[in-house]
Amino acid sequence: MSIVSYNNRSIKDITAIPGAAKSLTHIKTLTASSSSTLSFVNGSSDVVLDSTYPIYIFKYINMHPATDNAELTVGFRDGSTDYDATKTTTVFRAYHNEGGSDTTLAYVAGNDLAQSTGFQKTGSPCGNDADQCVSGYLQLFNPSSTTFVKHFLINQNLSDPSNYSINDFVAGYCNVTAAIDAVQFKFSSGNVDAGTIKLYGLKDS
Repeated sequence: MSIVSYNNRSIKDITAIPGAAKSLTHIKTLTASSSSTLSFVNGSSDVVLDSTYPIYIFKYINMHPATDNAELTVGFRDGSTDYDATKTTTVFRAYHNEGGSDTTLAYVAGNDLAQSTGFQKTGSPCGNDADQCVSGYLQLFNPSSTTFVKHFLINQNLSDPSNYSINDFVAGYCNVTAAIDAVQFKFSSGNVDAGTIKLYGLKDS
């Protein structure tokens, strides 16, 4: 088994530094319009989610919930028809309100999972005022591996129902040796009223 390495330019691509996108290949864009789910399925509708790339990046932009106080969630499929791959995760967040009177940086025990088949919350509840949304990205590492667990990282920012800016961080792994062949996003309650998710593959260096 060969070891894959990445140069500095490849890693910078993940954070979308201007002019450093040469290693990212756009695969698929999904646009929500009162959608119950947004799913990326390998081999379906031009989606590639296999050994072609060792790292996949989902960038979700202005995801607006139809229901107030709903969390964006993500599930992973490991060869069946359900998005129920077993996950163990850890979560922390920082927040600051518009009035400048309340700030924190803390572990969020209620959002982590321990060997759970449920959907993972990408972070905190989002407001559904006309100008409120959640944007961020998810990195999925080597989803086609049938040897190792599949690690993922999430970073996002949102405007919550009480007008807080919340920066959420999620990390974990799908504790399966089967390949992950599909990823689905949905809100914990109600539809995805609007928003875009772009899938990219990160090339080897």
